[in-house]
Amino acid sequence: MFDLKREQKILDFWKEDKTFEKSLELRRKAKPFVFFEGPPTANGLPHIGHFLTRVYKDLYGRYKTMRGFYVERKAGWDTHGLPVEIEVEKELGFKNKKDIEAYGIDRFNKKAKESVWKYKSEWEEMTRKTGFWLDTKHPYITYENKYIESLWAIIKKIWERNLLYLAHRVVPFCTRCGTPLSSHEVAQGYKTVTDKSVYVKFKLKPNDKFPENTYVLAWTTTPWTLPGNLALAVGKDVEYALVGLEEEKIIIAKDLMSKVLGELKMESQFKGSDLIGLEYEPLFNIEKLKSEKSYRIYDADFVSTQEGTGVVHTAIMYGEDDYNLGTKIGLPKIHTVDERGKFINVDEGFDGLYVKDKATENLIIEKLEKNNNLFKTENHEHDYPFCWRCDTPLLYYAKESWFIKMSAVNKELLKNNQKINVFAKAKTGRFPAKDTGELLFLCGVALSAERILSPALLKI
Repeated sequence: MFDLKREQKILDFWKEDKTFEKSLELRRKAKPFVFFEGPPTANGLPHIGHFLTRVYKDLYGRYKTMRGFYVERKAGWDTHGLPVEIEVEKELGFKNKKDIEAYGIDRFNKKAKESVWKYKSEWEEMTRKTGFWLDTKHPYITYENKYIESLWAIIKKIWERNLLYLAHRVVPFCTRCGTPLSSHEVAQGYKTVTDKSVYVKFKLKPNDKFPENTYVLAWTTTPWTLPGNLALAVGKDVEYALVGLEEEKIIIAKDLMSKVLGELKMESQFKGSDLIGLEYEPLFNIEKLKSEKSYRIYDADFVSTQEGTGVVHTAIMYGEDDYNLGTKIGLPKIHTVDERGKFINVDEGFDGLYVKDKATENLIIEKLEKNNNLFKTENHEHDYPFCWRCDTPLLYYAKESWFIKMSAVNKELLKNNQKINVFAKAKTGRFPAKDTGELLFLCGVALSAERILSPALLKI
């Protein structure tokens, strides 16, 4: 049975006797076993997950100490990042990053430094009651220059090994928080929404394969990406159909013809390879996007005939497949949307408009209709990711970032991995969930055994 008085008696004894400090002093000259606490953020309260992980961490510090190592067990505090920033924004009633700039970055940083310690005493009390031996009197703090300089020193070494490079990566991006989200975070914010999907007609330039007034039909659920269109993608082995539509001709995947066009008859059929290289007229007249390779039809292995038209509108800065294709071809990497989610470089009255606004979407559709590029619109129900913090719809956005070239040190990593003593069967490949459970179970058994040892024995 749980005995609260007995627990408190042991905790008081450890504190008054300075048992943890003595255990460190006894091993001061021994071989070190390095442990730095993965730093929590003290502007949020601890929960059961923190309790469980700290129990397991404590196990290793005590075990290595009893094995004769000097285990300093350094506490830390994470004072950077969105959890702190958003907490202060909520307190001040801010709606976006521009509000921070107007308020003053120095003033905001000062406010954030005050906010980050909001629950420091609760964290320290939880640490004490858990029996987690940790040096909380001399913690490392991520906003201190000493810590920041140590990170810059590490980055400098990476740079000296030519492992640091600047590139784009398409990421789920929150225009409100101004940051990408991890796949784990994205998974928390999906909603079933109904968006307006658009069937767009791209007019082919005169060529010797198809008659005048021939349009390639593409489908998109993100009309805001249309100003950034640079290419159309088809499957070289997919069967396509040429369909007569009053004074025009429409090109669409044969398998999707009846679904999209109804009972219209096919005039001819051909492979996607017959379309590759053909030029078409851009939807928007954006000078920065023009190049010899822009506004052409290319082959891509991601083209499907499961839905849409069998033709993929490609805006290379707003989709991973699009970006990879654009990189392979050598298309211009120019944004038509800024990190606030507003149009740039588009002109024609669009610049400055928020792309996920229904009014903006309607303006795009009106332009398409006016220029005879709109075939039809449909309501489309699908799952769409939203930011779990602020409920803003995410954009898949090519973000320029610095990356570490891990592939260049792959052999070193694998070699070092063989030196690690892993109890579960995870020395190569991924860590199986079954083995994870077994390892935690073993930790729990060992920890339970250690917890019933007397305070005197734990002094070592």
